[in-house]
Amino acid sequence: MKSTYKNILGALPLLSLGMVGLAGTPATAQSPINTGPATDYVDYQEEFAQRVYEAILANPQIVFEAIDIAREQEAAEKAAERKDLIQKLSPMLVEDPNAIVLGNPDGDVTVVEFYDYNCPYCKKASPEVKALIAADANVRVVMREFPVLGPTSDEAARVALASHAQGRFEDVHHALMEHKERLKEGDALRIAEDLGLNMGLLEQDMEVEDIDRHIDISKEIARILGINGTPSFVIGTEIVPGLADVDRLQELVDAVRDDNKE
Repeated sequence: MKSTYKNILGALPLLSLGMVGLAGTPATAQSPINTGPATDYVDYQEEFAQRVYEAILANPQIVFEAIDIAREQEAAEKAAERKDLIQKLSPMLVEDPNAIVLGNPDGDVTVVEFYDYNCPYCKKASPEVKALIAADANVRVVMREFPVLGPTSDEAARVALASHAQGRFEDVHHALMEHKERLKEGDALRIAEDLGLNMGLLEQDMEVEDIDRHIDISKEIARILGINGTPSFVIGTEIVPGLADVDRLQELVDAVRDDNKE
């Protein structure tokens, strides 16, 4: 039996969490463990492990409660860490001069969107972001090209970013998002050509250092924040993974606005 107690010694911190506040369990109902100066520390551990073991036998839910508590604590710690990272990265997320801004450039709340033109959920999110911009005259949306779905995603991102030099980013961006099928090589260029862009200038601009820098920064920020899919939004100090409709986006924007008033 002693070996059984020893097997749970390593789990004591976790299991003890589940025992906290459970009045009437054997662990709390019994007399305190002797911790006097003469108590051998190994014996003390084994005695405590025995108490935990007996408590589990009487109350098996302790294990599940301990796991739930540990998970909640881990989630809270990760959330706090992410918020701290977002605040530290704010200059690049919110103020990067190399990022394209839609909506109100002087808006009081910034939404940062990470997207890929081959992502079907990004295509579904695009009209929702467009609706947010139309509904909220004081929101600014930072567009972060995050091509993670292959070479044609990278080509499309470069076409979109390069089109900004001709003042046509929104036209190209929406056309790429409205393209129903997965992009094939050259599709993004053909879309830009159909929109009447200067293709010679566009192809030159696709290779400029600023475009490499934009994509590299997007990937580095995503790595640091643990963003591994598209679409993903950063609103205030919150990361919102996956598709979000206009009502959800507006709710998050309003929450940031309210927090800024306090």
